[in-house]
Amino acid sequence: MPAKRILITGAAGFLGSHLCDRFIREGYHVIAMDNLITGDLKNIEHLFKLPEFEFYNHDVSTYIHIAGHLDYILHFASPASPIDYLKIPIQTLKVGALGTHNCLGLAKAKQARILVASTSEVYGDPLVHPQTEEYWGNVNPVGPRGVYDEAKRFMESITRAYYTFHGVETRIVRIFNTYGPRMRLNDGRALPAFIGQALRGEDLTVFGDGSQTRSFCYVDDLVDGIYRLLMSDYSMPVNIGNPNEISLKDFAEEVLKLTGSSVKITYKPLPVDDPKQRRPDITKAREILGWEPKIDRAEGLKRTYDYFRSLPEEEWSKQPKEFTAKK
Repeated sequence: MPAKRILITGAAGFLGSHLCDRFIREGYHVIAMDNLITGDLKNIEHLFKLPEFEFYNHDVSTYIHIAGHLDYILHFASPASPIDYLKIPIQTLKVGALGTHNCLGLAKAKQARILVASTSEVYGDPLVHPQTEEYWGNVNPVGPRGVYDEAKRFMESITRAYYTFHGVETRIVRIFNTYGPRMRLNDGRALPAFIGQALRGEDLTVFGDGSQTRSFCYVDDLVDGIYRLLMSDYSMPVNIGNPNEISLKDFAEEVLKLTGSSVKITYKPLPVDDPKQRRPDITKAREILGWEPKIDRAEGLKRTYDYFRSLPEEEWSKQPKEFTAKK
């Protein structure tokens, strides 16, 4: 029996590359696609020698053509860090809108099941805590983060439309803050920013007074949740994340303790529309998917720090060109 075939967009990115690994291990033929605007071939080069893996350098916002049958599509193509989507706002909107439309059209033509990667950013700066899937969010559509937030909200809407109007088998994952190996050190998000600063001997930058909270999920746990959702019969959005909430000030302290760094924490003004609280309600994931995170933050942080320390010094000595809101 031939292997099932899956298309993964954004495959050279942080999450996309880990998904490629998972589906290769599960025995799939993986078709990876990425235009490398934020992805890096180093994340997937270990797969190039495999006959069950193929890669296409392509922008899914233009069109998508795949020969032969497809069983599944994972649409993960999108800038995901504030530094990226503030630098390339039009491309961010296009991949969320046109890219999603193209993926859904391909799913319809191939009669494939598609899972799209939404995010906790659809909740904006939430007025409900923790965030359940029924919460509609508090998003500023014309603020600096709107290009990312609204792209993901449109993604969910058009995905549901293809489900209800065309009968396409769709799945929607709402991803909360995730971390692990292959993150880019200087992409502006809290964890790689803190570790990069500690490795360079710089003070750790916390925005606002550090009381804003995040909930960090290790990448292996997230990938398992995505896999279970894809294989489930549930078509509405599902939160996948770790409900263990921590303030960014306390998180910075954890990173300092882990790295053994003697630098200090410095504070800068809170960026526009930066969410004050972020914690997933994962009741649906537990009940529908039998999923919950297994790797605690101490273990996940150690694995991630060890990965960053293993990189050549020139990798973590680079500083970001600009430093903005933490996702």
